[in-house]
Amino acid sequence: MRRAFISPTKYVQGENELLNLGYFVRTFGDSALLIAHPDDVARVKDKLEATTHKFNVTFVESGFQGECSRQEVARLQALAKEHNCSCTVGLGGGKAIDTAKCVAEGEALIIVPTIAATDAPTSHSAVLYTPEGEFDDYAYFKQSPSVVMIDTTVIAQAPTRFLVAGMGDALSTYFEARATANSYSNVNAGLPCGVHEGVCGDAKGTITALGLAKLCYETLLENGYKAKLACDQNIVTPALENIIETNILLSGLGFESGGLAAIHAIHNGLTALEGTHHYYHGEKVAFSTIAQLVLENADRAEMKQVLDFSLSIGLPICLADIGVEQVTYEELLEVAKKACIAEESIHSMPFPISEEAVASAIMAADHLGRQYKLTKEI
Repeated sequence: MRRAFISPTKYVQGENELLNLGYFVRTFGDSALLIAHPDDVARVKDKLEATTHKFNVTFVESGFQGECSRQEVARLQALAKEHNCSCTVGLGGGKAIDTAKCVAEGEALIIVPTIAATDAPTSHSAVLYTPEGEFDDYAYFKQSPSVVMIDTTVIAQAPTRFLVAGMGDALSTYFEARATANSYSNVNAGLPCGVHEGVCGDAKGTITALGLAKLCYETLLENGYKAKLACDQNIVTPALENIIETNILLSGLGFESGGLAAIHAIHNGLTALEGTHHYYHGEKVAFSTIAQLVLENADRAEMKQVLDFSLSIGLPICLADIGVEQVTYEELLEVAKKACIAEESIHSMPFPISEEAVASAIMAADHLGRQYKLTKEI
């Protein structure tokens, strides 16, 4: 059996860590293309100026236009070539980070998240959109970022909703990795095939990845509520440090090398419901986690633990919490069809999947969440 585990070369996290960004740029040369939204640059301007002077490096402003599109990637690659940039820095949220991945194409890449809302920073993949913001394609690169740098002071100053959404994304990690391990399904660690050109997903997860995914869940339960309280006050505490690492590193390594299953596929299906469009990825993933647990008829104690945790930090547990007040079974069948297309991760579940079963699980999860809010009983 072929197994694979991939990760960034370096992960560094700490208060005011951005002051050391110039050091890591220096490991590649003396200049970097800085891909960041102007608002994010403004948030950390003083630290960028300080690290520029301390390490004598130059940041080439990208004029990032906010969308990870093929056209924007091509423009920025030309800009990096024109200025002979030694490396690429992606600073900010998901769009800036994904754009930086595409520009760097797996080489000399430093990722600096300013929010802890998803587990994408450590991964070797990105999502491309059209200039109008519609989904285009997934992009995969030969390796993960060279450096992932987290300034916990910056994360603590961001709205708490981002941190909570990141915990929603991280909540799915163990349950999907467990399902994938039980079904011996392939994981997302792209590797050379040896037979065909390019990369393919012909590798299973490692026990290391599953162990990290389990630690991800355990750390959420232990630190999640305390971290939320700290973020509400814009302060860094040990609990917040632990949750930032959980949202970004543990969940990132766990999903990519442990595998995805029904949860992220159901999330993708839920995007067919217009009401969900104003909610973050991790918020929709949190409800989808409950739907997967229903689909696999999870233990009642485990289900209650997930529901209690989600309520304690304000994660969605029913469809109304993600903007869907009313829905028909026929509409949920459309969601299920989208979740069950051939290439979706839902087929990594350790039992046969049908659209009807998925629609029923979503409906049951919604009813369960609504009732649990009233009675705290399953």
